[in-house]
Amino acid sequence: MELKARFMDFKHRNCVDNISNYQNLAQQQTPKFMVVACADSRVCPSSVLGFQPGEAFTVRNIANLVPPYQVENVLVVGHSRCGGIQALMSMKSKQDDSQSRSFIRDWVSIAKSARLSTEAAAGNLNFELQCKHCEKESINSSLLNLLTYPWIEKRVNEGTLSLHGGYYNFIDCTFEKWKLVYRQGLEGGSKYAIKNRTTWS
Repeated sequence: MELKARFMDFKHRNCVDNISNYQNLAQQQTPKFMVVACADSRVCPSSVLGFQPGEAFTVRNIANLVPPYQVENVLVVGHSRCGGIQALMSMKSKQDDSQSRSFIRDWVSIAKSARLSTEAAAGNLNFELQCKHCEKESINSSLLNLLTYPWIEKRVNEGTLSLHGGYYNFIDCTFEKWKLVYRQGLEGGSKYAIKNRTTWS
């Protein structure tokens, strides 16, 4: 009954009250965003950012790791107290070899570079603060992973695709957003920069 009540509420608020929009969506969708977010039940990007049906492709998985799509903006959203990142930061050695943990370990190892850079930059902090640092660092890692796809790199350089990072802190209900700027062919130093960082509170 609870699921039925939720659906009927959704139908009334979104379909009945906005039937013309749903008729248009039945014919086609033209989303402006692809949002990658964690599968964590506390972090629903549609609720946090107010996306309505048809506004965003949404991909949710453990620790918000990335595939590419043909849109104008890609927003990778991480969040506070991420269990996937805690697992990543706990991977100091081959510990806990049980079957139940192997999938998580294999999946989050995609972001190993984020863990290593966190250890270098924040290794003197306690585990909780290291995880918070890595939660944000893994977002940038995923954005950089996108650039390993030649067609993604080409669109970013052409200015037809923008890469954004977002961090939802559900402890104090704030949202931090930034843009990754990539500079192809730059000799020496970093080929990317973080710009337009802002926090909504």
